[in-house]
Amino acid sequence: MAAEPAAPHRERSLEQPREPKPTRTLDRVVIRFAGDSGDGMQLTGDRFTSQTASLGNDLSTLPNFPAEIRAPAGTLPGVSSFQVHFADHDILTPGDTPDVLVAMNPAALRANTGDLPRGADVILDTDAFTPRNLAKAGYDGSPLDDGSLAAFTVHPVPLTTLTVGALAGFELSRKEAERAKNMFALGLLSWLFHRPTDGTERFLRTKFARRPEIAEANVAAFRAGWNFGETTEDFAVSYEVAPAQRAFAPGIYRNISGNLALAHGLVAASVRSGLPLFLGSYPITPASDILHELSRHKSFGVRTFQAEDEIAAIGAALGASFGGSLAVTTTSGPGVALKSETIGLAVSLELPLVIVDIQRGGPSTGLPTKTEQADLLQAMYGRNGEAPVPVVAPATPGECFTAALDAARIALTYRTPVFLLSDGYLANGSEPWRIPEVDELPDLRVEFATTPNHGDEFWPYLRDPVTLARPWAVPGTPGLEHRVGGIEKQDGTGDISYDPANHDLMVRTRQAKTDGVLVPDLTVDDPDGTADTLVIGWGSTYGPITAAVRRVRAGGGRIAQAHLRHLNPFPANLGGVLSRYRSVLVPEMNLGQLTRLLRARWLVDARALTQVDGMPFKAE
Repeated sequence: MAAEPAAPHRERSLEQPREPKPTRTLDRVVIRFAGDSGDGMQLTGDRFTSQTASLGNDLSTLPNFPAEIRAPAGTLPGVSSFQVHFADHDILTPGDTPDVLVAMNPAALRANTGDLPRGADVILDTDAFTPRNLAKAGYDGSPLDDGSLAAFTVHPVPLTTLTVGALAGFELSRKEAERAKNMFALGLLSWLFHRPTDGTERFLRTKFARRPEIAEANVAAFRAGWNFGETTEDFAVSYEVAPAQRAFAPGIYRNISGNLALAHGLVAASVRSGLPLFLGSYPITPASDILHELSRHKSFGVRTFQAEDEIAAIGAALGASFGGSLAVTTTSGPGVALKSETIGLAVSLELPLVIVDIQRGGPSTGLPTKTEQADLLQAMYGRNGEAPVPVVAPATPGECFTAALDAARIALTYRTPVFLLSDGYLANGSEPWRIPEVDELPDLRVEFATTPNHGDEFWPYLRDPVTLARPWAVPGTPGLEHRVGGIEKQDGTGDISYDPANHDLMVRTRQAKTDGVLVPDLTVDDPDGTADTLVIGWGSTYGPITAAVRRVRAGGGRIAQAHLRHLNPFPANLGGVLSRYRSVLVPEMNLGQLTRLLRARWLVDARALTQVDGMPFKAE
């Protein structure tokens, strides 16, 4: 589908008609926008992604932020990038290597050249290749002149000069005009790949509604980039990627990131349970977006509390749970460590609580803007005493929505804290997501205790014989007054107890409750049932693993795949699945944490394939 030509072409109405440039059809493309952290690469990539989603392509994105708060401009630590992979068929990853690199300065080029395959297109802002910027990036001379880019198709474009020239009629300083060069680049790429333009123009006018002159300047820069692609001789052809019509089931779709999907899943869980949603949170990368999003939904009865620290945040959430709310706390790995005592208290109190951990590189402060899967053992065992907690892990950005509902289901049904383990890759990445119908969502309604349950008395630890959940009595309910606290409780009565036999019973009962959580059996993808090797993963490794398995099968190899959403308890059939295969491979973005759990539980010779460089696996 060609982009709407009217607005960008208005400027050429007096020119002689041009011969249209040829269009080449592709089935998939990977584009990476890279520049200084102040160059607007995340906004540029996000807008290109939105345009692509509106055309109906399947897509997957990988934003890559610098960890420094503000690295010196033009240096390698300050490089920010956004990669988008789009196709006319079902895809699973942001792509191993970019087909097109847009580099806004020498540092962006140097930081990304190693990922480029031979023949890749490289679009450079030649205005940025000054001796000073080259030196900042570590170049002895200009790569434009020394032949080091001979393996690529290089398109030198004076982006800054062209942008400033296009905005000459606006009352802007040169610095303000230069800041629109990312929109010029977006316009050029939008022409090159036949992306629509009207959505971006509407977005810019909305974003800068309070400064209409800035809005119109950005629109002008965007159109100038489009027209440059149309008129320059450097781009002989444009490209078209058809919609991925066979990749999607019927429905209404939107582009969604993992954090946004997770936030919407929590709101849906609140509505389906009939409980008010309370979020106690302290800002931490990469989880803060959930706090920001949920704060916008007061109309759904959502209450967000930005606490003074991580401990206060989970304390408030646990108090809200005691008061009858669907309680959530969001954080990343360092925050989980601070919350651990209160998580143990929630285990002892047996109250529902969803703990969202958006994992990042560690230990300690580690790599705040990079991804990792290294909190699994912390979620499983990172508390004093025997304090079992169910663990759920989504596999894709869109699945963060259903994982939030699932975590809420378990928490409410079994009266227990539940870990939801996402990570930076899922949180910031995006994909097309089908908006579900309300009647497709699970019924999460709960019944509070309203009457005495043991003669004329209320026993807070008198359990449901099936789920082992204790009754949930909202404070203030007449006749149901009871005490809770961190000291061990007497089974049934809830009185403080130091009796050894009772403590043994309570510990084993809490473990049995977690072990008894109903989770679906593990599904194995083994087309003809003759594979010797099983590749099993969890969380965000799903995309790279599935893409890799497809490549092996396309080459004639026989290989099976399974992916775990539930990590505590494991699916009941997992041991039988593992025993059927001679070799078990476990790719993880840690040093083999799931591998250790599988080997210890089932004595299977599982082999780890590990990566801890802050980046997701590539399929290759």
